[in-house]
Amino acid sequence: MKNTTRTQFNAYAAHIAQLNGIDDATVKFNVDPTIEQTMEERIQESADFLGDINILPVEELSAEKVGLGIDNPIASRTDTTTKDRAPRPVGDMTGQTYTAKKTDFDTYITYRQLDIWAKFKDFQTRLRNKVIQQIARDRLMIGFNGTSAATETDIETNPLLQDVNIGWLQHIRNDASERVLSGIKVGAGGDYKNMDAAVFDAVNELIDPWHRDDSALVAITGRTLLSDKYLGLINDNDAPTEKNALRTLMANKTLGNLPGLGVPFFPTRGVLITKRSNLSIYWQEGSRRRQIMDNPKRDRIEDFNSVNEAYVVEDFGACAFLDGILLPDGQGGWA
Repeated sequence: MKNTTRTQFNAYAAHIAQLNGIDDATVKFNVDPTIEQTMEERIQESADFLGDINILPVEELSAEKVGLGIDNPIASRTDTTTKDRAPRPVGDMTGQTYTAKKTDFDTYITYRQLDIWAKFKDFQTRLRNKVIQQIARDRLMIGFNGTSAATETDIETNPLLQDVNIGWLQHIRNDASERVLSGIKVGAGGDYKNMDAAVFDAVNELIDPWHRDDSALVAITGRTLLSDKYLGLINDNDAPTEKNALRTLMANKTLGNLPGLGVPFFPTRGVLITKRSNLSIYWQEGSRRRQIMDNPKRDRIEDFNSVNEAYVVEDFGACAFLDGILLPDGQGGWA
């Protein structure tokens, strides 16, 4: 690291320490609650899809789901001469719980890269955004691909962070299998002639009646499942490459009369039908820890971040999942 870069890095570490009310950011510390909230907001802003769902602070490590963003019917009438009026809950009050898992979001930046960035006036912002953007990417991967929360994760075996936490889709598989259609064949001679028919049928058969006509329902899928005929990429040559990689692509046409969303890291052969407000990430207040270290043995700066978090589907009745869709393989079979 060059001396000029060292000066900038020291100023960066001192600024973080000042914001969190501590003396030294190179010693492990609890992130200040205000900074914790600001960091969460920046993570949410870094990826389009994260900005559309709920990212909520919770006090308990494990408790009942919040049920935010979900509305159930409440209109009724009671003959009060024989019994009391019985209020109904607003939201999903099924007694289902969440459990937040400690997740490490640790990153490093090499001296060489720091030396390049030190030439820019926004050095500290670039350093901050490097961490923020990677956390946003990881949360999308975990939310759509997470199947377990291993004690020791293995990035080589699970390149999409499948073992870091249980994501939204796995929660549906585990806790609401009646909302899942697995291995359906879509195409001539299959279970459904096309994707529109499959999505339309899933809405009518798997989603609770009071949610079926909700204008907030969308069909979330991977970018590769929708052909160019259905999906148009919004050109924005001025946008940073990192931001483009985290952008939600809006379909020009619909899937089963629902708006189609192509979201990064979503399984290539799946479609989730739900409201965006039905998906949440809970993070436990006061659980974020951080430490910034200079590691000359590896010629890099290391930033250790951890937080307890959970991926939550608020109301299973407002979702349907087409899992492992099979398409014609061009040789008379399905793949």
